[in-house]
Amino acid sequence: MLKGIAPCIGPELLKTLCEMGHGDEVVLADAYFPAHSVNAHVIRMDGVLIRDLLAGIAPLWSFDRYATPVVMMAPVEGDSLDSAVEESFRTALGWQGVIDRIPREAFYVRAGNAFAVVQTSDTAQYGNILLKKGNFT
Repeated sequence: MLKGIAPCIGPELLKTLCEMGHGDEVVLADAYFPAHSVNAHVIRMDGVLIRDLLAGIAPLWSFDRYATPVVMMAPVEGDSLDSAVEESFRTALGWQGVIDRIPREAFYVRAGNAFAVVQTSDTAQYGNILLKKGNFT
């Protein structure tokens, strides 16, 4: 166990975050996300919620300054968003900036090109989130 590292950030995720370079993306996905269908590098985090991972990643992370570094899936026509999900993610990250929402299929494409997908046990609808790593300043 390392001091200052949230217990939910296991060795595999810590290694992955360390290996990522600026501009690389990681997806934190809910329990229903087709992680293994879209990306070969999937880290299972069963029993962990996305907001807890976000709170653990935030102190270790520098956000990309040249592109919107936080992206979530937009609702499919006819569905509605639970604003509490985004708000809990903002709070966990300490993020006050823009959060882009992109269509479901576009999110899957981005997830397929991401450095890794972290599959959690979260069940919040439209709670998948993509983070783009920046430079340390």
